[in-house]
Amino acid sequence: MPPAGPAPDAQLAAQLTARRAVGAAAGLAVHVAALDWQGIADELNAHGYAVIPGLLTADECASLAALYAQPQLFRSRVVMSQHGFGSGEYQYFRYPLPSLIAALRQALYDPLAQIANRWHELMDLPERFPADHADFLARCHAAGQQRPTPLLLQYSAGDYNCLHQDLYGDHVFPLQACILLSQPGTDFDGGEFVLTEQRPRMQSRVEVVPLKRGDMVIFAVNHRPVQGTRGIYRVNLRHGVSRLRAGARHTLGIIFHDAN
Repeated sequence: MPPAGPAPDAQLAAQLTARRAVGAAAGLAVHVAALDWQGIADELNAHGYAVIPGLLTADECASLAALYAQPQLFRSRVVMSQHGFGSGEYQYFRYPLPSLIAALRQALYDPLAQIANRWHELMDLPERFPADHADFLARCHAAGQQRPTPLLLQYSAGDYNCLHQDLYGDHVFPLQACILLSQPGTDFDGGEFVLTEQRPRMQSRVEVVPLKRGDMVIFAVNHRPVQGTRGIYRVNLRHGVSRLRAGARHTLGIIFHDAN
């Protein structure tokens, strides 16, 4: 029998050690490239989302959450209650993005573009996505979508985020990512990440996605293909956050299209 491979925890520890050796941003790109992208694609195809555990370290999560208090890094701040979005607030980063966030956005885009192109083919949608994120952003910017969309979200006790879709313009990349920067049960209680799926002529299906600090969830922005008895059909998805019962919660959102 072939020797057993390293246990998942040991493999993750080795990846994080290697990442520290070459620097956080460059190491994170290598880490992302080494993920099981076939397994991630399978989860996305089956459920509309996939969880990647422990993508960021506790120190990286704390450093990113601390950016919220540096207003010079952001182009705008949104108080959700003022717009009927829920309760809590978030801030959109300005360009240039912090190096770790820029590296993560670039590294995730390439493998996700392959999945996105397959989804659009199955759903008979005409748009295809270039392999390099810079080329896709050039397409967005030429159409007037020039404002960066990565964001930090901040919740306190009683806050929540209504179900929504992050569209922002005509050019929409069909997948996005979210990383939990706080530890459930220690930093906060409640505040679960929630997805709903609206199927044609059927009631909505709800999925509560369990996340720990440093975990990333990749999910469909607005719709995904599903195999039915009469072929492929589209289901619409929305996402949100349930009410925070105690504590404070920070989240990093990675959206690949820019806003108009």
